[in-house]
Amino acid sequence: MTTSCIKTPTAEQRHEMIALAAYYLAECRHFAPGSADADWLNAERMIDALIAAQLIGATTTPERVRNALKFSAA
Repeated sequence: MTTSCIKTPTAEQRHEMIALAAYYLAECRHFAPGSADADWLNAERMIDALIAAQLIGATTTPERVRNALKFSAA
């Protein structure tokens, strides 16, 4: 039996993932002004949930982060 253990991202990597997720959230709402703070807070919540569930980690590519966000929002 094998176990999958995803390495937890550093604070810097987590920050980059949140920034990327916030950008994707803004993109989904066509970059309408006035929601940047809400995008960031939602991105933090989503990224932290994905990290906790070990669906993303320190070596996850931006494309995989985006895909994980798409599936988590569905």
